[in-house]
Amino acid sequence: MQKENNKIAKSAPDSLKLLWLKGFFKSWKNYGQIVKNLSGQGYNFSMPELGMALKRAKHLTRRGKRTGYEYIQKYPFTSDEK
Repeated sequence: MQKENNKIAKSAPDSLKLLWLKGFFKSWKNYGQIVKNLSGQGYNFSMPELGMALKRAKHLTRRGKRTGYEYIQKYPFTSDEK
């Protein structure tokens, strides 16, 4: 498990997978909470880049309207995921 904690994301989709791995998306999270968590870890992606990654993430589902989307995991992370 030590190796998983040292993974570095080089793209917005990779950073979302790391958050998913840590269980961040077990409850509904809005865009601001996601940005705050990522910036606290040293990740600073542009708004369009992160927005597109959230939209395309197959492991997340969203609710809300355009300016207020919230995201949650569809299923928990398993070691079988890539």
